[in-house]
Amino acid sequence: MLGKLTSIRSRSEEWLDQLRLRLARPDALLPLAGLGLLTGLLAGAVIVVFRLFVEGFQEALLPGEGPENYEALAAPMRILLPLVAAVLLAAMFHWFARGIHVLGVARVMERMAYHQGRCTPRAFLLQFFGAAIAIIGGHSVGREGPHIFLGASSGSLLGQAFTLPHNVTRTLVGCGTAAGIAASFNTPLAGVVFALEVVMMEYTVASFIPVILAAVSATTLSNRVFGDYSAFSIPPLHSADLAELGLVLLISVLAGAVSALFVQSVQTVGQRAKQIGLHWRMLLAGLSVGVIAQVLPQVMGIGYDTVGVALNGGLAVGLLLALLFGKLLATSLCIGLGVPGGLIGPVLFIGAMLGAAVAGIAELTSVELGDHPGLFVLVGMGAMMSASLQAPLAALVAMLELTDQPEVIMPGMLAVVVAGITASEVFGKDSLFITMLRANGLDYVAAPVHQALRRIGVASVMERRFARIERNPDLTRARKALADNPLYLLIDTEQAQVVMPAADLARHLAADDVRNDSDPDAETTIDLLSIPGERLDAHNIEVQANLHEAWDMFEKTAAEALIVRRMTAPGIYRVYGIITPDRVEKSYLS
Repeated sequence: MLGKLTSIRSRSEEWLDQLRLRLARPDALLPLAGLGLLTGLLAGAVIVVFRLFVEGFQEALLPGEGPENYEALAAPMRILLPLVAAVLLAAMFHWFARGIHVLGVARVMERMAYHQGRCTPRAFLLQFFGAAIAIIGGHSVGREGPHIFLGASSGSLLGQAFTLPHNVTRTLVGCGTAAGIAASFNTPLAGVVFALEVVMMEYTVASFIPVILAAVSATTLSNRVFGDYSAFSIPPLHSADLAELGLVLLISVLAGAVSALFVQSVQTVGQRAKQIGLHWRMLLAGLSVGVIAQVLPQVMGIGYDTVGVALNGGLAVGLLLALLFGKLLATSLCIGLGVPGGLIGPVLFIGAMLGAAVAGIAELTSVELGDHPGLFVLVGMGAMMSASLQAPLAALVAMLELTDQPEVIMPGMLAVVVAGITASEVFGKDSLFITMLRANGLDYVAAPVHQALRRIGVASVMERRFARIERNPDLTRARKALADNPLYLLIDTEQAQVVMPAADLARHLAADDVRNDSDPDAETTIDLLSIPGERLDAHNIEVQANLHEAWDMFEKTAAEALIVRRMTAPGIYRVYGIITPDRVEKSYLS
């Protein structure tokens, strides 16, 4: 029985090993599709648990109906609740963070840029409970950033659990990202576009298929629990006429300016906060939200209930402007001071208040807006999202899916482009995510060459025709090593492993045969490090690595070849092949 189990385990490990090698190729669509589907289900389940956890506590703590009824809290509770949450956050980060301070989408982008998408269970738990505490406590943050990170981490941890190639782990991070947004908003297409546009920064069939399947599976699971409905409900919209497009253009330009102010505010608070201890930063964030909420309780939490009222024209212009700047200030303080929440929800809130305020002012000046101002609120939301995140396609698709109103597409296209250009070109601002990375001493480089190399695993281009041989083989062993026509010899020495072209040994043996015919006392062993030939200084690289990691190793070391290997037991490695710089170059150029 034990022998049978050992045999099954051995066959399973061999099958998994062959799957890893196949997944190293950039065109392994079928297994990638299956993994994308699995990642979507896993990420969707995590998002469902997170939402049930947060909304359950909100319903228990807040008076009245609805999970975000912070307006019904008494004034003392509006300052006490954020402060209690701040104390819990300070304790959690002090005892558990171990240097992890950036979470959310910025953390996902940092892991993709510098760590091949590898996330850690510690960061996963910090994000889950940190964001839950912040949202329940009424801090001015969103849930979408945490959802994205939790989904991306689910994909990353799945890839690491099966030691999949890093090019696959990166794809699974994109799948988890799409699943996080899809399950959060019931917007599968926006999740796909956001994952490809912001996190993965690539559009290939190999990335499209698994990401789409992940978004669909996560949305299906979320809908089974929370129902299939749009995030916001508004009456049917009319198509914008030429006069109203002028108002759309005005909202777009203002959204670009407001987003630039928002980015600058987050950046300034973050820079000033570096001099303050972590526990004081959390307490300051909680106190700030509590003070602002004494006058504007709507800034607490995500604020989607207030956005819904604005979409239906239920707020006065003065209150809309106050909420716009109050939310901007509260969110800048929370995010800049390090509260582990999201940015997308507050960005949509600010954009909604802006669009509604401009529409309200236009109505006061006797400008005809048709039968409903909701169009301009949606335009403000999409324009603000596009400008703040520099993600125009994701913003446009989100506008459509959030309301199921196709009439928003044409004015929305104008809005996302104008707002994005205004923020980036007129005010010179990058996205909020890149700004947060740079505030922590990091940068995000997505050069096309790097992106192409990251899509391919070393196992798909390595040279498998090699033979392992000791340094001083006899003639019989040397000829046996050449019997299968290897391209390289991997020479095991006491100090290191050296790679040698097999042709050099073949030439030496041919010359040695001539000498043996005339000298019966010729040597019977060969020193492979002394015979004429080329010896390549070799370093080791794991079989999960991608070509970007290989090229980076070639540039940073004196390696002339890389030995592709994997640990199968403590101190025991299986060698899969050998890769040289020219094979990396050919794979990119082909």
